[in-house]
Amino acid sequence: MTGEARKGVLETGEWMTAAEIAEMAGFSASNPSAQPNKWKRNGQIFAVRHHGVDYFPGYAFDASTDYRPAKDLARVLEVFRGKKDDWGLAYWFASVNSFLGGKRPQDLLISNPDRVVAAAEDEVAGVLHG
Repeated sequence: MTGEARKGVLETGEWMTAAEIAEMAGFSASNPSAQPNKWKRNGQIFAVRHHGVDYFPGYAFDASTDYRPAKDLARVLEVFRGKKDDWGLAYWFASVNSFLGGKRPQDLLISNPDRVVAAAEDEVAGVLHG
């Protein structure tokens, strides 16, 4: 079941290797994983590991900033720190979200990041009873 879920997530969005990111962003081809891995270490992006390869979410790269990670992705990752692993993040971004009016967080990350951060905060808060 987990394998099918992972396959489904990878098929829902644009997932890229470090080499593909390096080519798109114009980084050195000699060490293409250097910058994406630095972003990952600094909490600016996440990656899922599949068959020994890290895949980064293409929806998190903003063409208007020369294909750097969307600034607000770091805010979302901070909200989920210690609560979701990389695959959990991938599932959350790829899932239809009622807080976002039935849209997926990955579809709004660039265009409406504050709503995505609010949805993440809502997810972490869970059901509140009064």
